[in-house]
Amino acid sequence: MPATKERKPRRPTSPKKRAAEVLELLQQQQGVPVWYQRYDPTTELVFTILSQHTSDVNSERAGHKLKATFSSWDAVADADPALVAEAVKSAGLSKQKVPRIQETLKRVREFTGDYDLTFLREMPLADAKAWLRALPGVGPKTTAIVLSFALGLPAMAVDVHIHRVTGRLGIIGPKVNADKAHDILEAMLPEDDIYGFHVALIAHGREVCKALRPLCGDCVLRDACPGRRE
Repeated sequence: MPATKERKPRRPTSPKKRAAEVLELLQQQQGVPVWYQRYDPTTELVFTILSQHTSDVNSERAGHKLKATFSSWDAVADADPALVAEAVKSAGLSKQKVPRIQETLKRVREFTGDYDLTFLREMPLADAKAWLRALPGVGPKTTAIVLSFALGLPAMAVDVHIHRVTGRLGIIGPKVNADKAHDILEAMLPEDDIYGFHVALIAHGREVCKALRPLCGDCVLRDACPGRRE
């Protein structure tokens, strides 16, 4: 019977150092992403609410149908909820999402007088987060997505892929949930690396470090991963 091949012991590294090493390896493989604004902040906010518990394809389809159906955010906020639900039905869970969207738009209108959220860029990051978190149905992930993708701020958005990959790599602990991971990961990364880390980890989670059948043999991070499968 052949001898079992022993793993070489790995030198322990801090989560912060491991995160830096992971980012460097992934960007060597994927390239360094260039930030661009996907949507204006209010559109990003509404589209992200629609994306909860559904695929990106279905939520984006719903978001574009919503904007094509109604002439303005005022029209969405004040519409019959059944009409809004019909426009966004591809995103699913319309009974939960439509009231959140309409109430959120009304709150934004009440607080700002319009739907321009670009003022958040001028606020301290913690204050901008708190402002968004005060809106109905807006949690850490939605907040970070709006601040990062619509405003270019160094907010770390953590989705299911990033939570899974950072957990397997030992960057976050096994008892850290996704909500807590936002602040933990954001604190350990330089501001200039936060957007790139988000993009790199999502791509890696979708393509390599999959939930059920991770492709450990093809993984550029395998030598540094304590959770790898032989």
